[in-house]
Amino acid sequence: MLLCDIGNTTYNFLEINSNNSLDFNYKKSVNTFSPTDIKQKVYYICVNEKVKNRLENLDNWIDLSLKINIDNYYDTMGIDRIMACEAVKNGVIVDAGSAITVDVVRDGVFSGGFIYPGVSAMNNTYKNISPALSYEFNYSLNLDIIPKNSKDAISYGYLKLLYNEVSSYAMDIILTGGDADRFLKIFPHARVEKELIFNGMKKIIKKADIC
Repeated sequence: MLLCDIGNTTYNFLEINSNNSLDFNYKKSVNTFSPTDIKQKVYYICVNEKVKNRLENLDNWIDLSLKINIDNYYDTMGIDRIMACEAVKNGVIVDAGSAITVDVVRDGVFSGGFIYPGVSAMNNTYKNISPALSYEFNYSLNLDIIPKNSKDAISYGYLKLLYNEVSSYAMDIILTGGDADRFLKIFPHARVEKELIFNGMKKIIKKADIC
């Protein structure tokens, strides 16, 4: 079985063998890869409208967003966030990518969520305020002690707010996305699930009985 999570720049593939004992990940650029090169059935989600329009005419590319009950979410919610929520029964999902999305799922039902600037975006914000604030975030910062230097001050301002909000739900924390390992230092009791979106896709395929 071949799954594909399509972003703005890459096709992210997960190939699963027949007995589900081995997963193989690989990526292709949206600028150079042609989806017509794949002849087998592909189950996909896509946030790139240009790519999505191309795939609509390919019978072997199956759009899993059409299998979602959108009434459980909201109209403008990204399909990648929805798939992550589908993978979780109870917990707070922190997807640390170009933006940080935080979503709460209780008993398999999406309760709500919010969007926070990603690491690069916040770094650039501080740089734009003043070159003197051009620091990388200190993820080893003790969030129980208010800082006395500039680097820790910007780190604290960014990380403490996120930590307090996520922790306030008193639920299991699931980290995913490119910066998940960084945030594990802030949330040491969280678990990292890099394939969370793919796990949600697998559940939808099983639920819809379309495999």
